[in-house]
Order: sequence, then structure tokens, then C-alpha cells
Amino acid sequence: APERPYRCGECGKAFKGSSGLRYHLRDHTGERPYTCGTCGKSFKRSSLLQTHLRVHTGLRAFQCAQCGLSFKWASHYHLRRHRHTHTGERPHTCGTCGKGFAQAANLRQHLRVHT
Repeated sequence: APERPYRCGECGKAFKGSSGLRYHLRDHTGERPYTCGTCGKSFKRSSLLQTHLRVHTGLRAFQCAQCGLSFKWASHYHLRRHRHTHTGERPHTCGTCGKGFAQAANLRQHLRVHT
């Protein structure tokens, strides 16, 4: 396990670097020094503010490597769901007939055939 010499005096959680501890301490203090100039929402890290700003700019910074379709958030549900169209993965399975679906909404719609 990596060494984590920076420890929170409040809860005991340990960190590899001082910046990790500094950001963590804001969880206890509630400090959110980075504020959106458009809506006033505040964040504990500047990177979180930068990500938030896409809400206002409409910037779609993340692209599907397979087809180039773009999304606002790299780990957002829609991008993960979209990837199933390329992989053929069907993680949502009907418990009645075993048919698989790429999207949960399609499974929910399918379940109506069994009622």
C-alpha cells in the first residue's frame, strides 16, 4: 500500500500529498472558495468549478473514441450508456425471458410484454 503521511486531525483519513489533505479538510469546514460567476454555485476545488462551467457554456469536451459523438461529462451516464452501442454489451437482462438490452429504459419498455 502506498505511504500516506498526511493525516486529517478531524477524522483520521490519510493522504499521499498535502493537497489531498487540504481539499479533504474543506469537507469538514464547508469551505468552497471557487464560485461560479454565472450562477453563484461554489466548489471546494477549481477543477470542479471548471467542470461545472460546461453547464453554462454547453461545451462538450468528451468524445466517444469510436464514432466521435461528444458529451459534456467523461464519466456521465450517457457516455457510458452510449458505449454499449459499439461493444454490443447488453447488461440489462429480462428476468422472465432472458432477453438482454443495452439500456435500462429499453428493458423497462420490454417488461410490459410480460404483464
